[in-house]
Amino acid sequence: MHAFHQDSDEALMLAYAAGDSKSFDTLYSRHEAGMLRFITRTLGKAQEAHVEEVFQETWLRIINGRNSFRPQGAQWRTWAFAIAHHTAMDHMRHMKRQPAAEASLQVLGEANSEANAPEICALSIHPHTAHPPSSISTEEQVFWRAAGQQLLRCLEELPVEQRAAFLLKHEEDCSLQELAAHLGIGFETLRSRLRYSLQKLRQCMGSYLNAFQSQP
Repeated sequence: MHAFHQDSDEALMLAYAAGDSKSFDTLYSRHEAGMLRFITRTLGKAQEAHVEEVFQETWLRIINGRNSFRPQGAQWRTWAFAIAHHTAMDHMRHMKRQPAAEASLQVLGEANSEANAPEICALSIHPHTAHPPSSISTEEQVFWRAAGQQLLRCLEELPVEQRAAFLLKHEEDCSLQELAAHLGIGFETLRSRLRYSLQKLRQCMGSYLNAFQSQP
């Protein structure tokens, strides 16, 4: 019996395109949670009622696009999450809730934001944030839960294009080059979205970020 769980995402997608439905089952179970989390956070609270709709449409597009996937072009995860991004953006446009134009953003200075990027990213993916383990103190658990809730509120305040760029890069760990290509935007445009998102998140996280930076 073939051990599908040991195959790479790319190998599974190629097998699925060749007619092996079990390969798709493995891909789906492997990425279902991450995809749902990304779509939920990209759409934001105002669109939470439509998360399941966008989630299902994303997987339908992945199914319909199975013959167009080329492993030489990108990792499957980058390709699939770019599809999720486009599906979410299509939904937002359909609902006439387009993100604010980036031209209206205040230019705050690149050096300041990039200097603080590691701390913001660590907070966003820190395992204590959503589900603090019992091995840490009660005080620390309270802090990380509060930090996680604040981070979600901060993400809600970002324009959706910046929010999606941040989530794809720092939580789904997609490369900038692949992301820019699959999102159909310029490399510098993507960098700009990430830079502005980090600036705004740092300002919004305030004391939580300061407390994180002071930890040994």
